[in-house]
Amino acid sequence: MLPFTLTMDRPALEDWGSPEDIGATTLEGPIKVAGKLLFGALDAPVFGGLYSATKGKYRVVYPFHEHATLLDGELAITDEASGRTELYGPGDSWIIAKGTAVVWDIRSAKIAKSYLATTADI
Repeated sequence: MLPFTLTMDRPALEDWGSPEDIGATTLEGPIKVAGKLLFGALDAPVFGGLYSATKGKYRVVYPFHEHATLLDGELAITDEASGRTELYGPGDSWIIAKGTAVVWDIRSAKIAKSYLATTADI
């Protein structure tokens, strides 16, 4: 079992650079991203862990299906196809399908999430 709770002791995250380093495009920044893979591997069909980003906006087309839960901060995610924006706070979760174009609007100084992703076609 790999628990993720709002009050958990979290491992140190690794510097992943900017949104461009993870396949996204910065719209307002600069933004720094970090993460820690805790389950699987990036080339495995299923993987997950922790992710953080600093305040700003970026656009990304999801290269995988993701279920995530926000652990810290405030984040608005806009689905570009529908124009729908949802605001998330600690404990809120979402599912984003592979191929979906979204804009992340990180409204707090920093956000952190736990996530589980799969590259498998469904």
